This record gives sequence, C-alpha cells and structure tokens, in this order.
Amino acid sequence: MEATYDSQFGPPLPGQAWYNPSSGVVEVPPTSRSLYPPTGPAATQWVSLPSCPTNCPPGLEYLTMIDQLLVQQNIELLEALVGLETNNKYQVKNNMGQNVYYAAEDTHCCTRYWCGPIRPFNMKILDSSGREVIHLYRPLRCDSCCCPCCLQEMEVTASGSTIGFVKQEWSICIPKYRVENAAKECILRIEGPFCQCTMCGDVNFKVLSHDGSKEVGKITKQWSGLVKEMFTDADNFGITFPMNLDVNIKAVLLGACFMIDFMFFEHTAK
Repeated sequence: MEATYDSQFGPPLPGQAWYNPSSGVVEVPPTSRSLYPPTGPAATQWVSLPSCPTNCPPGLEYLTMIDQLLVQQNIELLEALVGLETNNKYQVKNNMGQNVYYAAEDTHCCTRYWCGPIRPFNMKILDSSGREVIHLYRPLRCDSCCCPCCLQEMEVTASGSTIGFVKQEWSICIPKYRVENAAKECILRIEGPFCQCTMCGDVNFKVLSHDGSKEVGKITKQWSGLVKEMFTDADNFGITFPMNLDVNIKAVLLGACFMIDFMFFEHTAK
C-alpha cells in the first residue's frame, strides 16, 4: 500500500522529511518534483544543524544553541471524530517555528484502548533526515498517589546509550518529578500546580534546581483555544531551560514534557 503523508501539513516537497504511518518512521522522498502536486501549503522549514560538539550525542547538537522548545501535538482526525485513540505524533520546534525534531509514539491499539493515558510506550524522536536521535521508554506503572511503590518513570536514551531518567515523586496534592542523569543523580526537579485545569489559561510546571531552591525554567501547557481543548487531546507545550544546561538534560526535559502530557492532558473530551 502506498504510504500517505499527514494532510495537516500538506503534501511533502522533494527532499522534505515526512511521516510514513505504514512504517512508523520519518522518510525523505525522492528529489523528483514530478511525483508531487505543484500546489499546496508551504513546506515546513527545518533548522540547519551545527557541527557536533565534543561529548554531545549525534543529533542533539542543536540543543546546545537554544534555551526553549515548542512542542505541538498533531490533531488526529480519526481520534477527534470517533474518539479512537491513535499513536501520538508531535512537532518539536524552536521559537521561530522551525522544526527541530519529529516525535512519534509506538504502541499497539489494544494497549492504547485498555491502558489509556497510563499506557507503556516507546517514543521515537527523529531529526529532519529521519534518523532517531532520542528514544523514550515508559513502562507500565500506576499513576495513583496511593501506590508510592509504582510511580511513573521514563528512560531517555540517545545513540543507544542512556542519558537520563524522569521519575515521579510521591506527592498527594502537587505533581513532582526528579530529572536524573545517566548515573541516576538528581539534576533538576519539576513541580506542577495543585490544579491542572486548562480552562482559558496556561498551566505551568516549574523546573527547579536539584535542591528545589531556585526556578531555572518551566514546562507550560499552553491554552490552544476552546474548540481544540474541548474536542481533541492535541496539546501545545513550551519548554524553557538554561542555555548552558547539559545537552543530555535538555533532552531529558523534552522527555518529561511528553510524560506530563500523558499523565495530565491525554484525555479526549467526550
């Protein structure tokens, strides 16, 4: 069966990376322009990657140059119309709207149906060439504050090596997480608000220093409009962090954004 592109972003242009739902990866089409319609929306612009610094996993070099990211979840028409949960897909952009990464969840339909937002998943984060640069693995865990021994966690890998973890901390009222490096040392903490209601406003999760004494960034669930909020679970997030933060920890914070989305905002309105 011929693969199709995501109609939300228009037909792919020659050399432009696009998501192939039949293979589950981002592919780069041939260069022949005759294969594609001559008209359509402008192609999404991808950033140009700098040379890879020392001790930086390939594909993460661009993160050394920025202090914020925008994460936009794609709207799935099947999910919006009939409520059937599909694999989540996201565009990760810089503050100029240029694509930095593409993220695609990899789970079975039965897992999505029976486990809902607490489902285990693998998520591939790919660059413009379709190369997987970050991999997220979230095992099946309880999301109840009554079970402190089975809290949520996520492992983040790059180039086949573990670079960090996101671990939920036991708390009754306020969402709390540890952001750890590969040695499981706490580098940052994340604290959410008492109420995660998104009605007509942003929801901020503070990124704190390892001892919790200083706010160094935040992960913000952005209000995306009444219609989108009511009828879909496609969310927009903003992530800010220090420019000089270790590139691996920046990648782990990106993974934390996806965990927060699944835990608090992955509920399709009925």
